[in-house]
Amino acid sequence: MDATNTRTKESASCPMDFILRMLMGPWTTYILYNLKTHGPQRFGELKRRVAGISAKMLTERLRTLEGAALVRRDYEATIPPKVTYSLTRRGHELDEVMGKLAEIGTRWEAEDAAARSSRSAELKAAE
Repeated sequence: MDATNTRTKESASCPMDFILRMLMGPWTTYILYNLKTHGPQRFGELKRRVAGISAKMLTERLRTLEGAALVRRDYEATIPPKVTYSLTRRGHELDEVMGKLAEIGTRWEAEDAAARSSRSAELKAAE
């Protein structure tokens, strides 16, 4: 396949595909949401807030996000070294989208919980 055919195929794909593939990595949106919500954080603080993530996975995800220019790693040569992670300007471009997704997610969770409760009540009444 030559370069012209490659460009044609790429331009025909969904324009959101690139960013969605980046965000679909394990824990990625959780990390970004925490940095958006709580601001710059040190590794340990971020690990506590992202419950269930291993140190290895958090390190891997932060490196990937740093490579994508969504997260900035600020290193201070103190004893012990102080490393702080924060969203970059590019990372903050996702604020509105992530806020809207969080709003929809919260609403859908409540709707699903209400539907389950309603079904449960119907099943109990039918017994």
